[in-house]
Amino acid sequence: MEGDTATFGFNVPQSGPYASEGEDELRAYQLAVKHLNEGGGWVDSQFDDLSGDGVVGYTIDYVDGDTATDADQARQSASGMIQRDNAIMISGGSSSAVAIAVQGLCQNEKVMFMACLTHSNDTTGKDCVRYSFREMFNAYMTGQALAPVVKEAYGEGLKFYQLYADYSWGQTQQASMNQFMTDVAGWEQVESVATPLGTTDYSTYLSEAQSSGADVLILNHYGLDGANSIQQAVDAGINEDMEIIVPLYNRPMAEAAGGAIENVYGTLAWDSQIDNAPSKEFTEAFQSEYDRVPSGPAQVAYAQTLQYAAAVERAGTFYPPEVIKQLEDYEYDNIGMGSEVMRGCDHQAQRDVPVVKGLPGSEQESGKYYEIVNITSRDDLGYACDAGPAAECELGSYE
Repeated sequence: MEGDTATFGFNVPQSGPYASEGEDELRAYQLAVKHLNEGGGWVDSQFDDLSGDGVVGYTIDYVDGDTATDADQARQSASGMIQRDNAIMISGGSSSAVAIAVQGLCQNEKVMFMACLTHSNDTTGKDCVRYSFREMFNAYMTGQALAPVVKEAYGEGLKFYQLYADYSWGQTQQASMNQFMTDVAGWEQVESVATPLGTTDYSTYLSEAQSSGADVLILNHYGLDGANSIQQAVDAGINEDMEIIVPLYNRPMAEAAGGAIENVYGTLAWDSQIDNAPSKEFTEAFQSEYDRVPSGPAQVAYAQTLQYAAAVERAGTFYPPEVIKQLEDYEYDNIGMGSEVMRGCDHQAQRDVPVVKGLPGSEQESGKYYEIVNITSRDDLGYACDAGPAAECELGSYE
């Protein structure tokens, strides 16, 4: 902090396969800073702790950096924000490898990290840290939410084939899908194959999947990788022989994939179709500022920034141990996903998960790319503090 200004650091992919997600995150971060300083959006309507006149007497400024969807570059970028720019909080990421690297750095530097788009079980599992919090649900919860829906849609006794991004997120995503598709849906995995992050040509992988005898192809890819793999699968006619599932969706992915997502099931962080006051207010504020419909990544970025600022106000200080204690086991219902709790044992939000199905290209009007088929209640998701990914979490010291 310098004088009467406090600086936040927003570390997002501005290049690489997740750049579209990063662009929307950065828009939302900038909007959050504007509202913290000038009022507007949820600062006025949903967060009683926030005044719209800065945070604990400080005007909020920000710096941003490009992670390039690369853990080493993300760590270097975040380090510069902390050492050079005196950032008191870091947020961002669209890759779990990035989030895990940056939260480890933040723990060492004793600077808080409000994770944005990270979906690996490990983020709040074996790689959890005291100084990081995650609003986004994880791969385990995606498996829990999807399995009953696709079982009802496609039946039991099917065989499935998985392709997955070869890093922390993809690895835990494919493991969770295998667990819940087997245990809940009653399906059988034929094969699971890793693909490098940033792959542009999936033809060889898709050909092997098509000849595997499986009934279902699960594409554990995200961002531009996800759009490319599903588009190439449809172009190859795989959807004529196999059902396709993309476990984790978002608006930029769906926009890039277009009609290829028809009837493809998945989960997403949030969508503007969700019908409640916070969702409508955020959509209106974002559209007013940018003349575009916000994505789930944008909603998480905006929410995490305001959650941090509100915790600072409750603590009456930016001192991280006190802010952390304000967030641990904090209950809230003001960000558009119903009643939530930021769990103290692993810093994982316990929240509902939307399940969606892609619309045909002919029905993708006014930025609507999928229909919400279920919002799985948090009561049907998650795990105890001594079970699931949380069993591996050791948060470490406050000091």
